[in-house]
Amino acid sequence: MDAVARSHSTLPLWIGTSVALALIAAAILVPVITGIDPYVNSFPPLHAEWMPRIGWGTVPAIAVAVLAARSAVGLAARLQWDALLGAAFIGGLVWMLSLAFVDGGSGIGAILASKYEYLPTAERIDDVGAFLDDFIARIPIGSDGNWATHVAGHPPGATLFFWLLFRLGLGSWVSAGLLIILLAATAPLAVLTALRRLGAEDAARRAAPFLVMGPAAIWMATSADAMFTMASAWGLALLAIAATATRTRAMVAWSAAAGAVLGLCVFLSYGLPLLGVLAVAVLFLARSWWPLPIATGAALLVALAFGLGGFWWWEAFPVLVERYYVGAGGIRPPEYWIWANLAVLAVSAGPLVGASIAAAATRARPFDGWRRVAVVLTLVAAVVIMLADLSGMSRAEVERIWLPFVPWLLVGTALLPEPWRRWGFAGQLGFALVVQHLLFTGW
Repeated sequence: MDAVARSHSTLPLWIGTSVALALIAAAILVPVITGIDPYVNSFPPLHAEWMPRIGWGTVPAIAVAVLAARSAVGLAARLQWDALLGAAFIGGLVWMLSLAFVDGGSGIGAILASKYEYLPTAERIDDVGAFLDDFIARIPIGSDGNWATHVAGHPPGATLFFWLLFRLGLGSWVSAGLLIILLAATAPLAVLTALRRLGAEDAARRAAPFLVMGPAAIWMATSADAMFTMASAWGLALLAIAATATRTRAMVAWSAAAGAVLGLCVFLSYGLPLLGVLAVAVLFLARSWWPLPIATGAALLVALAFGLGGFWWWEAFPVLVERYYVGAGGIRPPEYWIWANLAVLAVSAGPLVGASIAAAATRARPFDGWRRVAVVLTLVAAVVIMLADLSGMSRAEVERIWLPFVPWLLVGTALLPEPWRRWGFAGQLGFALVVQHLLFTGW
């Protein structure tokens, strides 16, 4: 390939990355220039404050970033599969902890004890049946004893997760925060497993560094949405295992497990039914639809269990929509957030997400094998993001809300040429360090 051809082949990657960076710059500058109030903390489009600082985790974070930039791409290609999964878990864990400790010990999870979060409510639950039975009635902002912001804004499964932590003796924000980080570190393993089961081990190895380390770790380290990300990733991985199982009994068992986990996801966040679009993509890539009715049945059993307990999802959602628009959703200007959300995504996923999507959208032949898997999953994830954005129910704070979809968007990094993957990965790490050290995100 001559120099002109190489330049042309990478042009979409430059354009995609440039668009991501331009969106970030525009979303920062437009409120300053126009005076529009996005109604978030003091550094829109992120729900963050300008707070340059260094902390306990600064030196470890820089050291981890330098080491990863030098060796991660090569190691991902060379390691035995089990060793790769182990390295991915440890690497992600160390990266999240080092970034969190930039804020000292409180960075591990102090935000979880905020009055807006789940822990204070979970601590007061002494009767799960009564909690579920009263849940919908206490969603409206004007109701007697209305729920805190995040409790009201999510189905009860999110709060019950923290209630369970209390019952296990893990109810402090330190314990809960550390557990969330441990769970979050398994999310890349789930995506890698799904890719391999779909016949795309090469894609898994090429994308692995981007799935394990990047700016998303800033929010994965401390938010409940990291737990949602872990659950959704494993639900889709279980579905991939089911769809590629060679024995009927194994297919049925894995399908039921996938349906149960994905069904639980629907009761963690009102946005996670969109996982159904990715689930269909997984079955399409596996060329097997047998798991669909089994997984659907298992998911419906989860919904039935919550319903018999007193919470029917479809009754709660309209009530939640009403509260959302009475509150922040009604005052955050849609003409800003409809595109600024995408800028926030580019911060959370890292600017190279633009190149990832561009690579998938413009992929030339050969379009088969692992490339087909990477293209389909990346583009379907992009469609899911657009559906979430156009719903009007995601105005601001999508740096954490859309975390479950970020790994699947970054699968497209497998399609990047090696220089782009090496330098782009280093850029992702540097971008994460800058964001964490200049902005206080709370999470």
